[in-house]
Amino acid sequence: MVGANHSVVSEFVLLGFSNLWATQLFLFSCVFYVASLTGNLLIVLTVTLDPHLKSPMYFLLANLSIIDLIFCSSMAPKMIHDLFRKYKTISFGACVLQIFFIHAVGGIEMVLLIAMAFDRYVAICKPLHYLTIMSPLRGILLVITAWVIGLVHSVIQLAFVVDLPFCGPNELDSFFCDLPFIRLACTETYKLGFMVTANSGFIAVASFLLLMISYIFILLTVKKKSLGGLSKALSTLSAHVTVVVLFFGPLIFFYIWPFPTSHLDKFLAIFDALITPFLNPVIYTFRNKEMKVAMRRLCTQLVNYSIIS
Repeated sequence: MVGANHSVVSEFVLLGFSNLWATQLFLFSCVFYVASLTGNLLIVLTVTLDPHLKSPMYFLLANLSIIDLIFCSSMAPKMIHDLFRKYKTISFGACVLQIFFIHAVGGIEMVLLIAMAFDRYVAICKPLHYLTIMSPLRGILLVITAWVIGLVHSVIQLAFVVDLPFCGPNELDSFFCDLPFIRLACTETYKLGFMVTANSGFIAVASFLLLMISYIFILLTVKKKSLGGLSKALSTLSAHVTVVVLFFGPLIFFYIWPFPTSHLDKFLAIFDALITPFLNPVIYTFRNKEMKVAMRRLCTQLVNYSIIS
């Protein structure tokens, strides 16, 4: 991939950090990264080891946690490492790899959130047919579909930019690499940049609207059947809606807002890389009684095992 690029520039300089805030950013990044790893790993272990959490909903949730682990690990370690480096650089190959992971994981997470919305629709609106419609095999197929779509989306995005010539400035006002780095190419990139950005923006907006419409449809369907079930449906969907807004909000603003600002873009970058992967397990855990009980069981088993050993 790197060999096919006839660039003079072999690395990019990341200017997103300020030395004045290095210590605070270091502590902030470390705390949220460790918390994200712990929370998401705990969800994956709980769903994997607890025999009571074998429904497709928890299978999809565990896969969402795996995606969050990959997402934050593709950016946060490099960010933390760069905080106290004098020259904050990233090679061209590492930059392309980082962009690949960011867009692949982002695409996978979008499809997983849509799959989870479909799972909630079946569970709330067609409870008697839930086990038939959402079989274990269908859950596996939904996850495979998410991975295929995410990987294809990322490859298509990179196919447009990987062979661009980079021979001039190599400074990026960001914490990590993303597709706006094509502005540094030694050729006219306005149309290409607009196409790539519009592609990601359109996918994000379309997915967000589809999810919001599906949640509204679920609530209207439940309201027609019984008012008592509406409060239960609201309680069930509130965690999903919160996660969707936290995930899509920064993406839509970043790709759609016509007046980008450096400071806000940097905040959204940190929010996406560190805070969202941390909040997802927190939201799903606190809003789900079965998950909380299962986590307590797992922690008790781990403590008893450590005492015995």
